Amino acid sequence: MPTQQNFKNHTRYDPLFHYVIFPLLFINFVFSIYATIHNWPNARHLNAWWIVMSIVVLLLAIRSRSTALKTQDRIIRLEERLRLTALLPPAEHDNIRRLTVPQLVALRFASDEELPSLFRKALTDNLSPKDIKKAIDNWRPDHHRV
Repeated sequence: MPTQQNFKNHTRYDPLFHYVIFPLLFINFVFSIYATIHNWPNARHLNAWWIVMSIVVLLLAIRSRSTALKTQDRIIRLEERLRLTALLPPAEHDNIRRLTVPQLVALRFASDEELPSLFRKALTDNLSPKDIKKAIDNWRPDHHRV
């Protein structure tokens, strides 16, 4: 069973991406520069191409990760707007759209009991996502993040 989630331990690393793929791609990039320097001027076009392709593959990995995170944030935005609509009185529904996506993403950790008051505080005090997470007393874990 996962440990109790809170502000200090809620960040998530994808071991395959953060500890295998990205480091290997970075090592490949550094090695391509090293090989180019030590083999200059022999096969300089091939080595230069290796550097370019190393950069492309690194950028592709970063882009695919950021796309997954952006998609996740859009889904969380929808879920939290639906949850706020269910928990807030109808008079406050128009205010839901005033929250930024990062604020909505941070509010997903708040329990149903404290969400309405934290929502109002986030709006009136324009709380940052970090401040919203720090203000949560009853943490609602999210173990299904990308």
